[in-house]
Amino acid sequence: MVANTQTTMKTKSTRLFFSLLFIFSLCVLASLNEFRFDSLVNFGRCAFANTNPSLSDNSSSVITSLSDRNSNSSTDDIRILIGILTLPDQYQRRQFLRLVYGTQSPPTGAQVDVKFVFCNLTKEEQKVIVALEIMRYDDIIILNCTENMNNGKTYTFFSSLPEMLSAADKPYDYVMKGDDDIYIRLQNLVESVRPLARQDLYYGFVIPCESMESFKGHYMAGMAYLVSWDIVEWIRVSEIPKNNLHGPEDKVFGEWLRDGRRGKNRYNAKWSMYNFPDPPNKCSHEFGPDTVAVHLLKNQDKWVKTLNYFNVTHNLKPSKLYQYI
Repeated sequence: MVANTQTTMKTKSTRLFFSLLFIFSLCVLASLNEFRFDSLVNFGRCAFANTNPSLSDNSSSVITSLSDRNSNSSTDDIRILIGILTLPDQYQRRQFLRLVYGTQSPPTGAQVDVKFVFCNLTKEEQKVIVALEIMRYDDIIILNCTENMNNGKTYTFFSSLPEMLSAADKPYDYVMKGDDDIYIRLQNLVESVRPLARQDLYYGFVIPCESMESFKGHYMAGMAYLVSWDIVEWIRVSEIPKNNLHGPEDKVFGEWLRDGRRGKNRYNAKWSMYNFPDPPNKCSHEFGPDTVAVHLLKNQDKWVKTLNYFNVTHNLKPSKLYQYI
């Protein structure tokens, strides 16, 4: 009888032990699953946020993207900011240029950002429409200045960039200033600049038009010129540009670099940059496959002829929706 009682007690103890062990195992498994689920959710949030920047805070989206690119500089081996200087009221021009630049693909390893640059808004209409543009495209820089062409707007643009982009360490390798009547072929621009110096570089179309000499007091035409980021930082702190703001902006810019002994690495992009061929003049020539930029596209007809020559719509996929184009 005693033996049976002891056996029964051992059986109950065994069952209790395995029950407790089973419950303990369930608790451990639940904890692990919770950890994995939380990790998976966090991972999913990160991945989703990276592929959907519109879900992040718009006020910090530019700085965040610049910081991300710096942490992955091995993939973006050249970074160029193109500032197209224009006017607040040029809404249709900006929409057209978004098509022109938005359908271009820079080569692998290149990051090219095109931004539209103008001074303070002065009309209610501008504030509403430009705000909508910023919300939709995030490609506008508004400077603290009164709108002008040759009285300091270019200085304000370059000198403001280091502070605007202060969260990023050297956010761009180069900054280009361009007019809103120029067509820049982004892939050719990148391939032209890629082998050049990353420091103290001054790149563009040398003036006078007939000259191929980059120094001797000459300067780059205002159609579009590019400098390395160290020159942008120098413009911000130097008294030389600050005290010389008035006059033809491209000529004045060249004087800054001359007086400050900057831009020792100069590249004359002539004749891959030029004015529209018609009418012929010393600054123009016929279209060519190595073209980086075409200037003086003052009307729609000139834009159409330029875009047709470079066959920019050749990647248009066939569709019954627009089969008669």
